[in-house]
Amino acid sequence: DSEGNTPAGFAVLDAKDFSVLGRWENDGDGVELMYDFWYQPRANTLVSSEWAAPNTFKDGFDPADVAAGKYGRRLHFWDLERKAKTQTVDLGDDGHIPLEIRWQHDPDSEQGFVGATLSSNIIRFSRPNGHWETEKVIDVENQELGGWPLEGGVPGLITDLVLSMDDRDLFFSNWLHGDLRHYDVSDPEHPQLRSQTWLGGLLGRDGGHPKAEGPLNGGPQMLQLSLDGERLYVTNSLYSSWDNQFYPGLNGWMTKLDRQADGSFAVDPSFFVDFTKLDTGPARPHEVHLPGGDCTTEIFP
Repeated sequence: DSEGNTPAGFAVLDAKDFSVLGRWENDGDGVELMYDFWYQPRANTLVSSEWAAPNTFKDGFDPADVAAGKYGRRLHFWDLERKAKTQTVDLGDDGHIPLEIRWQHDPDSEQGFVGATLSSNIIRFSRPNGHWETEKVIDVENQELGGWPLEGGVPGLITDLVLSMDDRDLFFSNWLHGDLRHYDVSDPEHPQLRSQTWLGGLLGRDGGHPKAEGPLNGGPQMLQLSLDGERLYVTNSLYSSWDNQFYPGLNGWMTKLDRQADGSFAVDPSFFVDFTKLDTGPARPHEVHLPGGDCTTEIFP
């Protein structure tokens, strides 16, 4: 709400001047938490995910807030026409902080993926028998690191994912580990790892970039894939207070990976944007979108 507390909801904005027109949902109960959403018109369904109330995350991450239930772990499914919630699925311990949602681009599909950020799992959702179901299809294991203050080791922290237009390639970023992974998901129930690229991170496996001045700080965060599936863009800033907590003094950068002859992806050694050297002063890059469309802007009726 306006005070940074729960509950959450959908705001409808005027497309020309971005003034707030009101709430979208007709469901009086609404939801406590919100983050991302994606919809599939032919399935008459919108799915939304959960982060936390702004007052919980705005000053940084406190693991005690997870134990207190202040961070989300549920997916909500909505009837597009009625603008009402039809089902909620609790992801349990496998699904703490489910952020980015990627429905398959096939307009007849009734399945997709969500990244459970803190649990560091990729969750598949589907509707095989008239009800929405979820299953964990990729599990990124925590890694031990000396001096790490939290119990259980360092989570990958899956902060973004993107799905190719043909629904065959899934990419996601492990912001704390520092790796960007590419999976073949032509069989969505059984993803297969195709390639893995290290860019910064806390584990000391940084692959670096020839145009960077020293090691990369931060880790791969927001991703964007070109419509032809050939170019993958990567930035390194998550959220300023979290940047400062996990990567003090983070310097912003963006790079690009290109598809190779064997279908894997590798860093373009000629493409690197250093956001500390902007004429307007240093900045931290987040979202990437491409002129003419990209793989997170296309939804088909």
